[in-house]
This record gives sequence, structure tokens and C-alpha cells, in this order.
Amino acid sequence: MVFLCWARPSPEQQKSCINKSGTFNYDTKYKGATAKPVSCIKDDRELSKDGYLVNHARVLVGSGLETYEKGKAALQNWRHFGLNWVFVDPKTPIQSGVKFCVCLKEFLPWVMMPLQVVYVKENTRAKTKKAVASFGFVSGTLQGHLLAGEERFSIELDENDQVWYEVLSFSKPAHFLSFIGYPYVQLRQKYFAHQSANAVLKYV
Repeated sequence: MVFLCWARPSPEQQKSCINKSGTFNYDTKYKGATAKPVSCIKDDRELSKDGYLVNHARVLVGSGLETYEKGKAALQNWRHFGLNWVFVDPKTPIQSGVKFCVCLKEFLPWVMMPLQVVYVKENTRAKTKKAVASFGFVSGTLQGHLLAGEERFSIELDENDQVWYEVLSFSKPAHFLSFIGYPYVQLRQKYFAHQSANAVLKYV
């Protein structure tokens, strides 16, 4: 099952995709696994054994609390998906359990890929007399998605007052189309991470 659309998907078409998507299409033992540190994900032999590949990007987007707050707002309003070839309905609330579609234009048709927010996490703590804060959320793939896995987007203000945007995911093909074209899919994931970071940079 693949959700295709010849024109830019309407809200109604996205809703129909979500209603038909069903449950998560990856092993429940990995649900929320992206909460672990990046090093743990990369060194997880079981994850690798089950065929999942890790994609990670961390980009410096500025410094200071104001930049962090703008970066947080960018994620909350899906600005990191504000690209001409991929988008998410910006009205989608970032709350645990919410289902949504990533709409992606590949060649001629648009592809609608259903996901569900697995968790949302926000931290603020005092450290070395400076405010250290982070905000992020994770989405998991649902039935009908071309891939199986999770992706985490986060913004962080570190102890050096620097603001970082991070994308972390693990995935494997969930459809024969993504299986035969997985090297291309991996390149597109890296390309998206780069363009997504640029979108956040423009917003902050």
C-alpha cells in the first residue's frame, strides 16, 4: 500500500491517508529508541542486525536564548519541513499520539507517508550558571509508509550558549520500491537533513 497523489495533496487527501494507515510498521521493541544518546543508537548491534541504518546530522544554527526560542518555534510550526518538495501541514499539533502525513514530491507524483508522534520532550536545567535547554519530538512510521523506523528532530541550547539543530533517525525499507531504491533513499535523507537545517537557519 502506497499513498500517491498527482497534485499537491489536499488536507482531505492527507486525512484519508492517515485514516487508512493503521498502526506502527516497525517492531514495538524499538518504539522510542531515539530517546537514547546518538552514540548508543549508532552502536546498537541489535538495531543493525535487524536491518536498520542510522542517519544523523547536527548543525550549529546560532547562539543565545532568543535563537533557541526561535528554533523551538520553528519545530513547533514545522518550518523544518517548509521546503518546495516536502511538507507537513503546519497546523498539525506536536503532541504524543497525533498522526500526520509527510508529503514528498518524487519525480511526477507526490507520495504521502503517514507517521505518528511517539513522544515530545522538553528540558530546562541550570548548569554552570547558564540556562541549558532542549526541545524535540519523535515520529514513528505507520503502515503505508515506504520506510520503517523513527526520526527525531530537536533544538538544543548548550552550556556554551550555542544552539544546535539535530536530526536523528533509524530506518529500513518497508516497501519494495524503497528496497530497490534504498541507496537513493539514503541520499535523499541526507539531502533533507541539510535542507531542513537551512530552513531552520532562515527562520532563526
